[in-house]
Amino acid sequence: MQILVNGEHFTTDANSLDELCKTLGFADAKIATAVNGSFVAATARARTRLAEADEIEIVAPRQGG
Repeated sequence: MQILVNGEHFTTDANSLDELCKTLGFADAKIATAVNGSFVAATARARTRLAEADEIEIVAPRQGG
């Protein structure tokens, strides 16, 4: 299916947000996620199903100052 990840077109076979995060290398990372503008907690990613044309945002914290 075709989705947007951080504004970029992306093709995936992932069915859930959790699967997508693992595919993208964020399996154990501390990240914030949103689907179509709505925040998705880490505990809800496995039950959050993806659909064609969903807009996913994945944000990782940065260190520095």
